[in-house]
Amino acid sequence: MARWTWLILIAALALPCGAGSDPGWRRAAPGYRWEWPRDHYAHPEFKTEWWYFTGHLEPEDDAGIPGDTLGFQLTFFRLGMVPPGTGTPEAGLAARGGIMAHAAISDATAGDHLFSEVLWRATPLLGGFGAPGDTVIAWCRGPGGTADLWSLGFDGQTFALRASDERRGLAFDLRCRPVKPVVLHGDQGFSAKNAAGTAGSLYAALTRLEVSGSVMRNGAMIRVRGECWMDQEIFTSTLAPDQKGWDWVSLQLADGRELMVYRLFGPEGGEGFGSGTLVAPDGSTTPLADGDFRLEPRDRWRSPVTGAEYPVSWILEVPSAGLDLELRAVMPDQENVSRLSGVHYWEGAVTVRSRGPAGASVGRGYVEMAGYGEGNRPPV
Repeated sequence: MARWTWLILIAALALPCGAGSDPGWRRAAPGYRWEWPRDHYAHPEFKTEWWYFTGHLEPEDDAGIPGDTLGFQLTFFRLGMVPPGTGTPEAGLAARGGIMAHAAISDATAGDHLFSEVLWRATPLLGGFGAPGDTVIAWCRGPGGTADLWSLGFDGQTFALRASDERRGLAFDLRCRPVKPVVLHGDQGFSAKNAAGTAGSLYAALTRLEVSGSVMRNGAMIRVRGECWMDQEIFTSTLAPDQKGWDWVSLQLADGRELMVYRLFGPEGGEGFGSGTLVAPDGSTTPLADGDFRLEPRDRWRSPVTGAEYPVSWILEVPSAGLDLELRAVMPDQENVSRLSGVHYWEGAVTVRSRGPAGASVGRGYVEMAGYGEGNRPPV
């Protein structure tokens, strides 16, 4: 969903100033003509976009603890500063944008949430984005002081994810193969962010991918397998002025369905605008309007680092789909605190159980919460 629009501000601070207010950017609107695999790659005519992977991994070692899972996140952000076809000849020699990446591992068994980040100008030595047909969609140098490269590769069928920050005990090398077709959220991929439709983004997703590869755990790389979810969102301006933050939920259900819902909220934290998509086992989709679901926060956790208070359990109901669910964080502390940007958000793995008498496990998912805490509103 419309996560991370505050990165425009980060780019304005980190990159050459003066171009951030240029009106030459294309804006997301209904009627965009999607084409795959072309649209897996960068769209430089829009100001901001990201490729966002979250998932659940199980160690392949038979000695693993029953129910032992790792949550992971890898996100690449493209931050445009100078619209294509504009700027002076001298500007063509400088970076016209930035690249940011976030990586995280949630190990509920150990009680560890590991987070690392990078932010660079998009230049040949620091990072950049591939063109359709390339084997790399996005890449960048690892954190300062390391020799590693972070990358999102694509061979036409499978995505390759690589990130490493051994100083934080975090590394993974994963292959992610889609098992269901691309989902277009909203109106054929235009995801409105208010009732009037004047704010929004282009929003596509791969809601179930098979994952294999290796992850660092306790200082050693271990083999893992699992499933993940991939979002790609493209926009120039997405939030309305009266919106402060959002809650976003992605679920992979055991019956083969997937569910995405989000809710944007205002400064007082009251009800705002929401939307969603239900994906059937065969990949067909049902759009969900604001009134088609209920997302109710329950238990809360206060961050000892930022002081922000986040929900860590929820009731989620979609009556038309027969869903009455309880979501619960695998552990409370899954907050990502960005030292480079000064912002923080909660991004974490959750369990999914039915609210019937048996309370059976019916899936798993990820929840994102942004805009929580004082002075943490995305400034767009």
